[in-house]
Order: sequence, then structure tokens, then C-alpha cells
Amino acid sequence: MAPAVYPDSIKRGSLRRRALRCFALAVVGAAVPACAQTTLPIDRISLPPGFKIEVLARLENPREMVLGSEGTLFAGSMRAGNVYAIKLQPGAPARVTTVASGLDRPIGVAFRGGALYVSATDRVLRFDDIEHRLDSPPQPVLVNKNFPNSAGHGGKFIAFGPDGKLYVPSGAPCNICEPDPDRYANLMRMNPDGTALEVFARGIRNTVGFDWDPDTHDIWFTDNGRDMLGDDLPPDELNHAARAGMHFGYPYCHAGTIADPEYGGKHSCAEFTAPAQNLGPHVASLGMRFYTGTQFPADYRKQIFIAEHGSWNRSRKIGYRVSVVRLERGRAVSYQPFATGWLEGQQAWGRPADVLVMPDGSLLVSDDYAGAIYRISYAGPR
Repeated sequence: MAPAVYPDSIKRGSLRRRALRCFALAVVGAAVPACAQTTLPIDRISLPPGFKIEVLARLENPREMVLGSEGTLFAGSMRAGNVYAIKLQPGAPARVTTVASGLDRPIGVAFRGGALYVSATDRVLRFDDIEHRLDSPPQPVLVNKNFPNSAGHGGKFIAFGPDGKLYVPSGAPCNICEPDPDRYANLMRMNPDGTALEVFARGIRNTVGFDWDPDTHDIWFTDNGRDMLGDDLPPDELNHAARAGMHFGYPYCHAGTIADPEYGGKHSCAEFTAPAQNLGPHVASLGMRFYTGTQFPADYRKQIFIAEHGSWNRSRKIGYRVSVVRLERGRAVSYQPFATGWLEGQQAWGRPADVLVMPDGSLLVSDDYAGAIYRISYAGPR
């Protein structure tokens, strides 16, 4: 296994040594010891009054998360090539087991009918009866291998929709180009057995997070804007697809009003669906979920939490936080930071990658840079 890459703030003294021990066991079926909360400076994370954050588990490069039917938390990864199972044990450290390794960017995980679905760059795999076989994982079943094998934006966040279909994105194979719209820059869906693969929406540069409105069952998704137009253009997007067949502008139009300098002359922005909410420019908005719990105060319920991985190509970094988009009558009305502190000045020690609402109403946040999953909970006045 390739060595993990750690942020500068972890590459110092005992903090680095303890972090490295977290990932010492990564073979399939091996349990990885959880690390002490003190290995990460979570006291630097700022939350609204009444909220607290703690380290739930330490593991290499966690990305998308999903909960199994028997309470097992699963997480994919990107550069690590691993898929993890995390057994949450009250009063004891989480037990982390690597259930698959050596995969090509297995970012996405989804769960249905006792099986764990995992995305790789050009395929989707299924691990049957996985919660009963964590220490001896089954061989994966190939569900579908008809996705492009593209290095550019080939990682795939996946999830089952209310229609019972598995949604799988196919990002653009470039920063900006005009690819085949039936193969790239879209969001697809298929039956759980891999049949009936179809394009659901087009004009999406790279979505790495989506969820469904708990009331209307419409899908909402983040989209990472193109690069190389300067620090402040274009914004990332939060989009809302009320039906199949919609086009969200890429590569011709960005953020609803910005014509692309290379391709914008071919189509008017008026031809496409505008974002529901423009996000920060280059914040790298990834995983997002509607808050469906009841632990948080009532004004957070059915609002959207977004993990912002953070910019890599701005002269001044932004993102590296969890934000919340508030909705009223199905429309986005505000966009605000919720959890900050992974970026200190221009030095980042962590990068949120996904969020997940737990049955008790707490919110999990994966951090693929610091190698952690955090739990945010609320204990203040209601």
C-alpha cells in the first residue's frame, strides 16, 4: 500500500507518530485500531453555540459514508484505494476493518438489501451480506462496468434514490472541454442489478455529492466549477433537479450567468437550468445531505449540510469547512458556514469530504486529509 500523505500540521513529533500508527494495518479483513482524540486539534474547530465535535474514528483517506442496516458505518476512499467498515461501540473506540483494498478510487459507497455497493473509476461493485462477513469479506460481484475509465473526475459518489435506482455520476474528463454528453459530465442512474443504465441529467462538470429532499423526493447535488478563470470565477454550484432530462450548463455556462470563454458562444445561459444556490468559488463542494434528524435545533431540520473540501488553485485558500444552505418552500435562501477551523490562515490541517446524518441525529463528517471521521452533536438549549 502506498504511504499516506498527511498535512503539515500532523508531520510533527509525536502527533505524526500517533497518526501513522492509525493506518498501520490496512490489509483486507484487518482491524485498524482507533486513535486517541488528542491526535487532532479539534479544539480549533468553531461551531454554533450548543454544538460539540469529537473524533469518532481514525482511518486513511475516508470519503463517502453510508450506514448499513445493522449499524455498520462504511466509508470509501480515493488515493488509498480502500473501503472500510467501522463498528461503533458505545464506551469503546470504534473498530475499523478494511473490507476491500487495491481499488481504483473507490470514493462511493451505497447500501441496499444487505449489500454494500462500491464505485471504482469505471465500474460499480457489490459486496453481498457484508455486515455478517466483515472479517472475511466476500468477493465482489460486478454490477456494471460501462463507465468511462477517465483519470479526470473519475471518482464517483453514489447513492440510491427514492425510486430504488442507483445514481452514479460521470464527471468531465478535463477542466473544460465538450465531451460526449452521453458518457461524461452527467448524472446516470440504473437498476440495482446494473441494468437499464440511463442518463438522468447533463451539463454537470463533476458532482461529488447528492441527496433527495425528504418531502418532495427531488434530487439536489453539488457541482465543482471549472478552474483557470481566476480566484473568484466561477462559483461552485448547488443544483436542484425536479425531473429527469435537465441540463445544468457545462461546458457552455457556469453558475447560471457566466458564459464560458471557450464554449459559451455556442449556447445562451438561458437555455440551461440555473443553480439553486451559488457556493464559494473553488471551495470544492463535495458530499451533501439533508438534515433529517431531530437532535439539532428545529431551524436545521430539512436543511442542507455541505462538506467543502477546500480550494487548491486560489491565491488565498477558502473552503475547508462544513456549510449549511437553508431552504424555504423548496428554494435556497441562504448559504452560511457551520463548522470552520480546518483552515488556519493559509495552512489546512483537515479537509471535509462528506457528511452523514446518524439515527440519533448527530452529523458525521469525513476528513480524507487528516484521516478521520468526526461526530458533531448538539447538547445546548432547544
